[in-house]
Amino acid sequence: MNVLYAFVAAGLVGCSVYMILSRNIVRMVLGLSLMTTSVNLVLFQTGRNRSAQPPLIPRGAERLAGAADPVPQALILTAIVIGLALTVMLTVLVLRAYRGHGTVLSDEIQSAELLGDPFENGVADDG
Repeated sequence: MNVLYAFVAAGLVGCSVYMILSRNIVRMVLGLSLMTTSVNLVLFQTGRNRSAQPPLIPRGAERLAGAADPVPQALILTAIVIGLALTVMLTVLVLRAYRGHGTVLSDEIQSAELLGDPFENGVADDG
């Protein structure tokens, strides 16, 4: 089962890298969201290699023996929150770029090129 999860995670990483390298900004955002999902799957796999017993101490026992590791679970929860915040923030930036330029293709957004050369009119002089 671990090999299946490894192949699925590798496939998700490959698809997300392909989408991130696209010129369409919406595909880039979806690729980053897919990348966070694949990272969550890899983190999930790191925590599943141990016992499947929940980390609860039974009544009358002094210590816990053979429990699941709670650290990957906490990392996955944190990664989900950060991934959601990143996706929302990038979606707002894509919407702003679409409203400002009328396109979501990175080749057609040329606002940085319209500023011109900073050394042309003596604006960026050293002295």
